Amino acid sequence: MLMLSFVVALVGCSSDKPSSSPDAAKSKESASAAAGGTLRIAYSALPKTLDPHMTTANATTHTARQIFEALVTINEKYEVVPMLAKSYEISKDGKTITFALRQGVKFHNGKEMKAEDVIASMQKWQKIASTAKANLGNSTWEAKDDYTVILHVETPSYVLMYALAEMQQFPAIMPKEAIDGADATGVKEYIGTGPFQFKELKPNQYLLLTKFKDYQPLTTPSSGLSGKKEALVDELYYYNVPDSSTAINGLISGEYDMVSQVALDALPQLKNAKNVSPILYPFGLQTLVFNKKQGLFTNVKARQAINMALDKKALMTAGFTGPDYFRLDPGLMMSEQSAWYTNAGKENYDKHDAAQAKQLLKEAGYNGEEVRIMTSKEYPNLYNPAVAAQQQLQEIGMNVKLEVMDWSTLLDRRTKSDQWEMFFTGFPANATPLQFPFLDSKANWPGWTNSPEIDKLLAKIKASTTQEEAKTAFAELQTAFWQENPVLVVGQYLQITAASNKVKGFKDFNGPLFWNTTITP
Repeated sequence: MLMLSFVVALVGCSSDKPSSSPDAAKSKESASAAAGGTLRIAYSALPKTLDPHMTTANATTHTARQIFEALVTINEKYEVVPMLAKSYEISKDGKTITFALRQGVKFHNGKEMKAEDVIASMQKWQKIASTAKANLGNSTWEAKDDYTVILHVETPSYVLMYALAEMQQFPAIMPKEAIDGADATGVKEYIGTGPFQFKELKPNQYLLLTKFKDYQPLTTPSSGLSGKKEALVDELYYYNVPDSSTAINGLISGEYDMVSQVALDALPQLKNAKNVSPILYPFGLQTLVFNKKQGLFTNVKARQAINMALDKKALMTAGFTGPDYFRLDPGLMMSEQSAWYTNAGKENYDKHDAAQAKQLLKEAGYNGEEVRIMTSKEYPNLYNPAVAAQQQLQEIGMNVKLEVMDWSTLLDRRTKSDQWEMFFTGFPANATPLQFPFLDSKANWPGWTNSPEIDKLLAKIKASTTQEEAKTAFAELQTAFWQENPVLVVGQYLQITAASNKVKGFKDFNGPLFWNTTITP
């Protein structure tokens, strides 16, 4: 069973303390005594970029969060809390949010973080990121002084603070000079404020991060992406190891200390190894994304046909081996997220009717044209369902081609509407449904949703003044989602990280966290 514990709350005015207290000094001394060594991580696909403004790709998010931080972030209860902001205050009318910045925070180049850096970073993120465009619109940023930033909100929203605490394509704060030097592919220098700093990226070989010795941790307890973060190892090596069995054998032999995103069929081998342990954690949604900009799936009947044709249990079993590691659920939010969860649309999720699928394809004008599913063997949980989907769709008479490529190529090709029809991908659990990039027409996320009805309901959620109102509007949205199928939610699933027993303190929160982690010799 997938088990999660979620509490979602919006913090109107909150604060945190930097580590300038005697307790912080003691903590720093003890951390220094324990620090050292190299943590070697076998990673299935290295990031194409480390600029988190530019992509929702997990390979970027999970590595960039070690380097960069945001004004506010999410704790393990899915509450919005300060990070680089010391505090923030929302005006009564919701039209201004004032952030008091922590003083003395240094970037990895030695420069102190100030308001000009925050504004340059937030303006760049606001132009690019799906969540930012959907929630901030034409909101503007102002520097009151070097340590005070004001956000002038275009449209006050119940969920705006959650957008600013986005976990996936997150609003990392970078030096203004780095932002000024960015081009359409992102920044050219990866300079953040986090506990680890960028050292080297050799494509298809490794990514190296090193301890940032001048990092200033908070004193509040570590929780989710918030609180106390310390680099307790000197180096993080992410090695590119796309083959799962090679990674597992390397972990057991001692070549690697951790393996990220382990294939579930490796569990028996891990359980029999004396020197390693599997770590299971809830992740989010398994989805099949449709190209709605060009080709067959611009027609909603074609998308509905795929929903009816595919056996969701078979697809989830192909990706995750058995029901202990997934569940069949129509929800965009996890059932433990009681503030948001609904099973609205269940009747459409449950439909599996090959004859009706064939009829819908006929009504959509399908006449045997080739349909391409992009996939990558670097992620078995995505590749195996793609193979199963190809077989199932061929059984109803579709001409389906599986195009296999490395993940970096897939991320590039998915931005080009003439090069694909479908691909599988995963989405982590989010604090609010508005953070899924595949819902909002303005987001321009690959797949290119264009639904006036869903847009109207997103606006209704944003305009809500209470959680009850927002949840009611979201139930309407999820009903519309299962009628229009902008993407197909196949199910919800767990992910696995495997670690040497020498690794201590490791945690996962929507991806691996390597701060506060040690490794014994």
